[in-house]
Formats: sequence, C-alpha cells, structure tokens
Amino acid sequence: MEKIRVEKLTKIFGGHVKQVQNMLKDGKSKQEILAATGATVGVNQASFSIEDGEIFVIMGLSGSGKSTMIRMINRLIDPTSGSVYLDGKDIASMDKEALRNVRRQQLSMVFQNFALFPNRSVLDNAAYGLEIQGVKQDERYEKAMVALKRVGLEGYEQQYPSQLSGGMQQRVGLARALANDADVLLMDEAFSALDPLNRKDMQDELLELQEELHKTIIFISHDLNEALRIGNHILIMRDGNVVQVGTPEDILTQPANEYVERFIEDVDRTKVITAGSVMIRPYTVNIDTDGPRVALRQMRANEVSTLMVVDSKRELIGVIDARDTIKLIEDDKEHKVQRLDSIVNHDVATTTADTPLHKLMDTFAQTSMPVAVLDDRKKLRGIVIRGAVLAAMAGREVADND
Repeated sequence: MEKIRVEKLTKIFGGHVKQVQNMLKDGKSKQEILAATGATVGVNQASFSIEDGEIFVIMGLSGSGKSTMIRMINRLIDPTSGSVYLDGKDIASMDKEALRNVRRQQLSMVFQNFALFPNRSVLDNAAYGLEIQGVKQDERYEKAMVALKRVGLEGYEQQYPSQLSGGMQQRVGLARALANDADVLLMDEAFSALDPLNRKDMQDELLELQEELHKTIIFISHDLNEALRIGNHILIMRDGNVVQVGTPEDILTQPANEYVERFIEDVDRTKVITAGSVMIRPYTVNIDTDGPRVALRQMRANEVSTLMVVDSKRELIGVIDARDTIKLIEDDKEHKVQRLDSIVNHDVATTTADTPLHKLMDTFAQTSMPVAVLDDRKKLRGIVIRGAVLAAMAGREVADND
C-alpha cells in the first residue's frame, strides 16, 4: 500500500524561477543554469512513490539533491512546485497548523549530527518530541523509556549526551523519533558521522527495529553499500534529477545508465543478488512415474549429465547422474520396470530464493553439484549452478537452460 507519493517535486534556490524552469524544459544542465542565472537547481521534477512499511533509501553524491528532497517531504524546505502526498494528503499545500500537526504526529526526523540538547538527560532528550506535543511528564517518560530500551540504552537514561559515545548518542536520536510513534521516520545521513563499526551496528539495529515496528523509513545516504544493505527500494539522484528507482537487485543487475554503472562498479554483488535472481529451470524426472530409461533419454535430449528427482507434488527427492543411470539399465538383464530409488543421491544442498549468493560460497567450494532452490512448501523452484555465482560476481547474466 502506498504511503507517500511525490509528484513533479522541484526546488530552485535563488531568483529567476521562471527563467530556470524554462531552461530546465529546454534540457539545460544544473551547471549551465547556475552560470546563466546564479540560481541552483536543488531538485528537478522528481516523481516516485514509497510503500507503507518499507525502507526507502535516497542516495547520491554531494550536491545531488538528496537532503533537499527529504527536507521538502516534511517541508523544512518549501518546494518551488510539485506535491508530496502523505496518506493521500498534500503536505506541500498544507497551512502552518496542519503542517505542525503532521510533523508532530506522523513524521519524525533523525539527524546526522544527533541534534541532542547537551544540558538535558538522555531521558529528557528522548522525551523531547512528546514534551513539545504537550504530553504529561509521566506519560512521556514512560514512552521514552520504552524507546530507549528498544535501542539498547536502558540504564543510561540519567546520563548526558557528553557522557555517551557517538553511536550511543545516535541511538538517543533514534529513540526520540521512536518515542513519538510517528508513521514515517526521516533519517538524513543518520549514520554517516559514525565510525565503520558503530555504523554497521546501527544498521543492524535499524533492521532489527524494522522487523518489529514496520515503520515507513526514508533514509538519506551517500554510501551505496549502506543503501544496498538496508533499502527495500533505492532512489539514485544526480544534479537534482532522479536517475533510477528500484530494488537493490534492480540497481545492480539493470543499471539505468553509465552513471549508475560507475556508481555500482565496486560493489560486492554477491551480498545483494539472491539465489532467486540467478536460478535456472532444472531438468527433472518424476520418481513416481519415470524409470531409468526415461531419465537417460531426458539427459541425452538436453545434453546434461544430472537430473533433479522430484515426486508428483514436485517436492525434491534428490539427484541422479548419467553414470549410475546407465549402470542401472545395463544391470537390468530381464528388462523389468525399474524404479530410480536405488540411485538417487539424497544429499543435495538446498536454499531459498531470497538467500544472498555470498551465503552459498562455502557450498560451492565443497561441491560442483547445483544447489536446489525450494519454496516454503519444499517444492523445487530452480537450481543455482556455480557458473551463475561467478557470472553474478562479474556483473554478467547467465542464460536459462533453454
């Protein structure tokens, strides 16, 4: 279900707005417009939607417009034109009172620099948003304590920001946003000021919290690895323009242009691309109806040396190879109807479609056999072969069996 929809959102800093808008229509670049008018294009005609309960990452290099974008969503910056719909209501057209209520009740923001009050305790910092809303002290402290427990800061509530590490201070900022119980969290490069270890810890914390709370989170980042790790969808910006929106796999496997290709060239694809995206259709034989001669014909027709064995429900039984199949046929002097049970190898590695490829590396290091991809009912959906993993690492596609 759609939570937020952005339509043709534009921000022009400086004067000559009409002239700049005309130049944008004529295809002039941000640099050309700045040179001609002195105005800066922050965001240009951005349109996208965000689903309820997802982590939506907006990313780009410095000056791409990502921070301007998030500040227009809660109208810390007023857009030049365009609309931002939250649950169907246009934030861009709200009066001050309606906007104030939306900010207090539906939107919470977590900043890069923590934005904590140094003279207030951790508890008071976490409860600050509720205090602004006029919530009574006992109630706001109770809610703030619940939020502090969620981010692992129980026992620190009476300390002050200066007594905490950077990672802990950021947890206070996150707790303050959670205490408000807003539908949408806006996180503007919230982890970029942290060292790598604390940053990874906070990413883990965010993902764990999201499993429990299912908030809609808009996360600004300049780090592609971070975006790929936490994002359900990623929007890439350049010079105020939306270049591509997609899932992490979309971004890695179907980059929109050369800019995105350069952006992703150093990413470890195996940590993002899943088994489901590279699996191929397996050749199978039905253990309930087929014998070794049918299996051997299938192998020869498709030029393969192994077949996955399934039952009539397409549940995986195991695998057979050509050598054992031929021997079974040769040993059948009386041409009896034979079953495949005796030659089935039941020791087949299995996985699910959403498993990242890097988790299959150890398996392929120990065997050359395909890995079977099963659904939640243990039915065979496909197989992953070693070549598919190598191709994914190199950024190439693997053809299906046919």
